[in-house]
Amino acid sequence: METVLRQLTRGNALFLIIILGIGGSFQSGYHITGLSSPSPYIKRFINSSWYDRYEEPPPEATVTIIWSLIVSMYAVGGLFGAVSVKFISDMLGRKRVMICNSFIAIVAAGIMLTSKGAKSYEMIIVARILHGYTAGLGVSAHLMYLGEISPRKIRGVVTLTSATFTSLGKLSGQFFGLSEILGREELWNVVLCVPACFSLVQIIALPFLPEAPRYLFIEKGDVKACHKALQSLWGQGDFKQEMDEMLAEQAAIEAAPPTTSLQLLRDRTVRWQLLSMSLIYCCNQLSGMSAISTFSFDIFLKTGIPRDKIRYVTLGLGVSEILTSISCGLLIEATGRRPLFWGGYGVMSACWVLVTVTLNLKDSSYWVPYIAAGLIIVFIIFFCGGPAGATATLNSEIFIQSNRMASLVLMGIQRWSLFAVLGLVFPFLINALDSYCFVIFACVCLLGSLYTFFILPETKGKTLLEIAEEFKAITVCGKSFIEEQRLETKL
Repeated sequence: METVLRQLTRGNALFLIIILGIGGSFQSGYHITGLSSPSPYIKRFINSSWYDRYEEPPPEATVTIIWSLIVSMYAVGGLFGAVSVKFISDMLGRKRVMICNSFIAIVAAGIMLTSKGAKSYEMIIVARILHGYTAGLGVSAHLMYLGEISPRKIRGVVTLTSATFTSLGKLSGQFFGLSEILGREELWNVVLCVPACFSLVQIIALPFLPEAPRYLFIEKGDVKACHKALQSLWGQGDFKQEMDEMLAEQAAIEAAPPTTSLQLLRDRTVRWQLLSMSLIYCCNQLSGMSAISTFSFDIFLKTGIPRDKIRYVTLGLGVSEILTSISCGLLIEATGRRPLFWGGYGVMSACWVLVTVTLNLKDSSYWVPYIAAGLIIVFIIFFCGGPAGATATLNSEIFIQSNRMASLVLMGIQRWSLFAVLGLVFPFLINALDSYCFVIFACVCLLGSLYTFFILPETKGKTLLEIAEEFKAITVCGKSFIEEQRLETKL
């Protein structure tokens, strides 16, 4: 770890990682949890706005639908952001994409801030769509930027910072949502605009930092600018190993030009990579973590935690999440990626089973709800210390440059589609199934554990081309996608 820190502080790399983080995945994390604390106030605002317009209180089902739209439209915006990342990144480059993204985030904050005075819940929905767009575009561009600035030996640690800043954003959303800070009824619109301050910092600082070296070398063909960017990031050196790796990847790209998302879906040589990332993203989104982050107030209310204590319990979740995410950086290069996946999913599945049991026993004693809260904290520790951290690293390791952008688009579409569906469905699901809705999450986590244990290859310390060969070697029942392609070609 000391070697990693020494390497990060030799140039501007650490500063760039921080600036990318506060304008990238931090924003996404904040807006996921930031809505939980002011949720009762926003629902009251919906009621009062409706009454001012129509001079009658809205039906309860209408309030639930509007609230579900406020939650889920964030994911719809994220979906559009993820779809547009390829086009905008190719047109502007990595650095300018992040700067433009921050400008949009500030516009969204302005709409959110004025929605209260305008007595318009529609403005909240518009702001949430724009915040979602910046999250979808920003998270993808952030991951891509990190993957393209990091040397192979510390790639895992560098790309993991994306997950760390997501956790930091979630913690900040919970912290600023405390009643002692900004979590009061008269300030609910202010608490949702806090990330705009960090967007402004990124707009000011990022122009003075280097573009991604891999982008300069492979996409732009500017060897001199690439070498200059590497020296700016990592200090003086010849960087022969990094340049040779980029050269080998460029040769592979020339043999196989950049693909579109549809071409990637049809390409059997990356079928296992797509299947693996798709299943991992699916398990992450449907593991219950998104539900905890967005609906933590409702979940802890269901477990029996007193209403006035819930905000402090959610703050505890945020603290455990950020500490675990940081500690994952110490583990990922030592243990590898696979154990973090299958071990994390396995414990998460067990946690949900036990939460279901404790929720059915919550009336037996006053301390039982706190056992359920403790189990949810354990769940978060293993999610952030396992699948969440390893996913960010894996995404930049298993696709070469020509396929990476298309894969980010596909994974972004899946991630935000699932997030939107969960945001719309979960409020109704928890009312219909009560505590048994968590059994669904347990089954999803179990599936993730089994797949990553039996199928997923280890990627630690390997080049992108070596990892591609590992995936090509995967067989199930003695067959592989490559063999099927060869057979089709012969026929």
